[in-house]
Amino acid sequence: MIWMLLAAQAAQLDPAAMTPEDKAAQLQSSAPADPKAGLPAYDWWSEGLHGLARDGYATVFPQAIGMAATWDAPLVKRIGDVVATEARAKFNARPVDAERRIYEGLTIWSPNTNIFRDPRWGRGQETYGEDPYLTGRLGVAFVTGLQGPDPAHPKVIATPKHFAVHSGPEAGRDGFDVDPSPQDLEATYFPAFRAAITEGKAGSLMCAYNAIHGVPACASAPLLVDRLRQDWGFTGFTVSDCDAVGNVQLFHHYRLDAAGAAAASLRGGTDLNCGTTYAALPAALRRGLVSESEIDTALARTQAARRALGIAYGATSPWSRIAPDQVATPAHQATALEAARKSIVLLQNRGDRLPLKPGVRIAVIGADADDLGVLQGNYHGTAVAPVTPLDGIRRAFGAGNVRYAQGSVLADGAPVLVPETALRADGAAGLRAEYFATHDLAGAPLVTRHERRIDLDFNRAAPVAGLGATWSARWSGELVPPGPGAYRLVVDVPACWKYCKAHDAVRLWIDGRPLATGAVAKGRIEIPLTSDGRALSFKLELDHSSEDEGIRLLWEPPADALRGEAVAAAKDADVVVAVVGLSPDLEGEALSVSVPGFVGGDRTDIALPFAQRRLLDALKATGKPLVIVLTSGSAVALDPQAADAILAAWYPGEAGGTAIAETLAGRNNPSGRLPVTFYASTNDLPAFVDYGMKERTYRYFTGTPLWRFGRGLSYTRFAYAAPVARVSVVAGQNASIRVRVRNVGARAGEDVVQAYLVPPAGAGGGLTTPVLQRQLVGFSRLALAPGKHGEASFTLDPRRLSLVARDGTRAVEPGAYRLFLGGGQPGDAAGVWVDLAITGTRQVLPK
Repeated sequence: MIWMLLAAQAAQLDPAAMTPEDKAAQLQSSAPADPKAGLPAYDWWSEGLHGLARDGYATVFPQAIGMAATWDAPLVKRIGDVVATEARAKFNARPVDAERRIYEGLTIWSPNTNIFRDPRWGRGQETYGEDPYLTGRLGVAFVTGLQGPDPAHPKVIATPKHFAVHSGPEAGRDGFDVDPSPQDLEATYFPAFRAAITEGKAGSLMCAYNAIHGVPACASAPLLVDRLRQDWGFTGFTVSDCDAVGNVQLFHHYRLDAAGAAAASLRGGTDLNCGTTYAALPAALRRGLVSESEIDTALARTQAARRALGIAYGATSPWSRIAPDQVATPAHQATALEAARKSIVLLQNRGDRLPLKPGVRIAVIGADADDLGVLQGNYHGTAVAPVTPLDGIRRAFGAGNVRYAQGSVLADGAPVLVPETALRADGAAGLRAEYFATHDLAGAPLVTRHERRIDLDFNRAAPVAGLGATWSARWSGELVPPGPGAYRLVVDVPACWKYCKAHDAVRLWIDGRPLATGAVAKGRIEIPLTSDGRALSFKLELDHSSEDEGIRLLWEPPADALRGEAVAAAKDADVVVAVVGLSPDLEGEALSVSVPGFVGGDRTDIALPFAQRRLLDALKATGKPLVIVLTSGSAVALDPQAADAILAAWYPGEAGGTAIAETLAGRNNPSGRLPVTFYASTNDLPAFVDYGMKERTYRYFTGTPLWRFGRGLSYTRFAYAAPVARVSVVAGQNASIRVRVRNVGARAGEDVVQAYLVPPAGAGGGLTTPVLQRQLVGFSRLALAPGKHGEASFTLDPRRLSLVARDGTRAVEPGAYRLFLGGGQPGDAAGVWVDLAITGTRQVLPK
């Protein structure tokens, strides 16, 4: 990369003037100030998966899997640009030489370009789905959006992760070994990373926790040196996943102590250690396990990045002119709404149930209908004005036409947010909230307001203007149980991840009795409560002085009581909108959850949890039309007969509720497409721990899915005109094809034209290797007014026309192929077939 070369030549760092201890300190993620070198403290760890994360207010876009559902690379690039702008805006609010703590830097550890190979993986929500080509195109778009148009002056530095072959299970992730075939490595696990490096020119790359063929990924020279630097020409710096270098010793047992683990990782190609194990590099140097020149090489790469960013060694950056107020601007919020609209996938619409008519009476049901976390997913910032599905539907259809009931928990044993229907203050649903600028609620409150629920995310962002780092709050009113029975209340105070030094304190009174008090050291306090169904006085106080990230009031009530409320609401409505699915409380990174269907952040069953299936059965029994809005970070097996219409909304970001409501009302014509296969059953999946691709993803699955990768319906219809019937190309050359599409319906809409290459029968595969069914080789969005037509053109380079042999060789093989061009996969959408003849001799492509 140009800027890396220039920065390395121009850097003023003098390794000879630094001790081994000084150098080792700069090669850890929390690098201290080094006055001799003129370096302020800098923490390399910043997040920007779908918006700048964990550093206060920011624009929150749909979770990455929702971004993937847009199939819109230019939009994803614009999202990356917004993330970079907001990172610079916050950085520029202080002097360039100010010390930066975690999440305040310009080295963004995104995107996640792992392949979502199995829907049980809880972190699959962070990816762009199951297809290497789609993931690669969106990964390149996001990287280039983050880094900007000037290679010599990156806006921020992007870090594709986690290289490589890393996609669950979460349990055992610190030390598991993967034995992928050469074919699966080249055909599935490497392509998106290769694109992000060779085309996107990413300035950094993160290695994974796992080992590959017995060698930890962060200590693998074949991976980080031979493939990454030699084959792909990478010139940036590499960073370990957090604590992965320590895991080389502690979990992989690849080396016996920290010095050995540090040396193996540095020599294996890891420049920067997220963690502290590189503190042992001086000891490794003294023992001859690593040379000083190897340490200096890693140091030069990392410090060249700081100089290229214009944040050290007297360097400057044109991006330093971005004003601190360029955070969550109206333009950024508009982009978040556009992304949310385009991410929604219409999976089913029997009898054209959608869109709904104006004036319709709607029962909004479901625990995901009014939960902030369901908007934000994981690795998120704090949204300025988030809109839940319930909020959005009320605004779009009129609050008087909407009745809400929670209906059920998400999964048996998993508490959910206490809804507004169970809280009351001053004659309205919700509670009285008072915020104090003092630590102990002393003096008069700074702000008093009404809040519908206790569901706050204040990670480095004050919930009301005028509060400093230390403040307190009180919520008061009544708790109104839906019926008698045994309840479990939970005061959830999400802890600052990894680096908590103190925790917030809470005090809780119910019916005048003190039930909880003190610091919430483990993130939550659980309180059993037996209710006779009467309203109970309620008061909760919070002292906030730590970096804990928020506060939520959760519960697990009697199932019959919640379901009864939902059925009553449904009977009083014209249509039921059930917002069901999963949440970041159930699926995500290394979660402490173990309930039926979920363990450690992963799923053990891909079906909709039983508690919600019981709810849907009860709602269907009312006979009212039923629309499901599915919120999740992954595929969920739903019974298609459970509802008239089904929308997949993912974790849709700050504007998710607005986009969902607009889609229900017909003001947004859904145009999202599935970036993953929706399997019918967990029984369709190979063993979760098996990283072989046989019977995985649409490319290799031979069964019948519930909904196919690429699926997405519309409120209008599109027709495809037959292009040339046959195309011939010499192996090693590009193939070009065009197809004309017409909107033959009555509404304006967008079609996502997809191109699938079907190889000759019997090409590749065998008893132990996957047989390729088809592979995505192109996609293009077309916006068309009713009666209008447009043209999608594809230039297919040799890499897209290539196949991968069992030995991992990628080549263009002559033969008789077929291309399907349509709005989804063959048999699932309108489209046309083209015969493609590849002639000449076999052309082997570079790694």
